[in-house]
Amino acid sequence: QVQLVESGGGLVQAGGSLRLSCVASGFTFDRYVMNWFRQAPGKEREFVARIGWIGGSTYYADSAKGRFTISRDDAKNTVYLQMNSLKPEDTAVYYCAARRPPEGYAYWGQGTQVTVSS
Repeated sequence: QVQLVESGGGLVQAGGSLRLSCVASGFTFDRYVMNWFRQAPGKEREFVARIGWIGGSTYYADSAKGRFTISRDDAKNTVYLQMNSLKPEDTAVYYCAARRPPEGYAYWGQGTQVTVSS
């Protein structure tokens, strides 16, 4: 049974930090590119960051560059998103997703709510 379980969300003041975690099970984690997406109320889901499955190369949306850091621990089947200098516009439900290129996103988590107060 495939599962992606996010945690670490919560309420934080602007300028604060949160570290999201996503624990995977049921598939070969270290063969997948891991991604974070987010969806704010009334908006479409948007890409935040990804980390590769060979060498761990990373890529960020412009909104995340310089503030967020994605990392992975293949021994723990876990991907992280360290979020610093949070802004109210970062408020959203954050999802992790697994992809094995060239295929699409195969697995999604249920999401974790991040709320940044001004």
